[in-house]
Parts: sequence; structure tokens; C-alpha cells
Amino acid sequence: MKNIVVFASGSGTNAENLVRYFENHPTMRVVFILSNKPQAYVHQRAKALGIPSYTYTKEEFTNGTVLKLLQENNIDFVVLAGYMVMIDNDMLEAFPQRIVNIHPSLLPKYGGKGMHGDKVHQAVVAAGETESGITIHYLNDEYDAGDVVFQAVCEVLPTDTPDDVATKVHALEYEWYPKVVEQLVKSL
Repeated sequence: MKNIVVFASGSGTNAENLVRYFENHPTMRVVFILSNKPQAYVHQRAKALGIPSYTYTKEEFTNGTVLKLLQENNIDFVVLAGYMVMIDNDMLEAFPQRIVNIHPSLLPKYGGKGMHGDKVHQAVVAAGETESGITIHYLNDEYDAGDVVFQAVCEVLPTDTPDDVATKVHALEYEWYPKVVEQLVKSL
């Protein structure tokens, strides 16, 4: 059995989608969810799904406690799902090409520090883009700059609001993120 951990900082819709996708999988599973925010709604989702979730402090992340937890639980793959903290080099070295993130645009457009969620969709609409989408990428030591694994595109109409774009992008996230994670974990 391959063990997956999901890191999330917010509502947790992608985390929930991943847990549901893998809950009856014969060869891989989400073991638990980690968050840097104790009040993040992802904890409520995890509780409803019957999966453990834990909050850690910044100190626990930087002093190696979180990395040790992953190693002690034989984690094979790390998935970021709405996670808003830069992963440090120790974790990148411990999980080379085994940490992925999903970004709500077609990188390299609208990526980088501070570009997440609604800010991305607002920028896409303001720029008059005709398409947007998702990018699933490996992590490196720069925001949204790791090797691209997968992209999916949606049309942006001239009448679309940022909320309209968000709805289209979320649909792509829910459809593709679990499938791409599954293929990546299979290849380990």
C-alpha cells in the first residue's frame, strides 16, 4: 500500500475529493491531512470523512517534526491542496519528485508568491484571457516553478466573472487532480 498525505490550509474541497477518490483504492490511500491552520475547515471535512487531520506549528515544520512524522508513517507521496506555505529544502530533499501542487492557472501565467485562488481568477479576467485552467506540478524551491506534470484548459468567455472562471477551474481540479496523483504514485 502506498501512503499519501495531503497538506491543506483552507476549506479543503480538493483534500476531500482526494480522500474520497482513494478511500477504496486497492494500492494507495490518504493516511492523514496536515494543516498549518487550526481553524481551517479542512479539519471538519476530515472528521466527517473519518480521516485523521493534524495542525502543526511553524516551529514544528521548521525543526523537522513534520518531516519526522511523515517518515515515521511511511509516507510515499505528498499532495498540496490549497496549501499556502513554502515547502522547505529538507522536505524537498526527503521527497524528491514526490511532492505535487495544483495551481489554478496555466503556469507560468499567473503564478508566484501571492497568486492563489480568487487573485488568480481576477487577474485572468482583468487581462482578457480567453482560456485558463489548472497546472499540476512538482515542487521545487520557488513558488509555482517546479516541473509541470499536467495541464487542463477551460475557455474564458468575455462575459465571465472571476467567480465563473473559478467554477470552471474547480471542475477541472476535481476531475483531474486525483487521477494525476494516482498515475504519479503508480510510477513510484
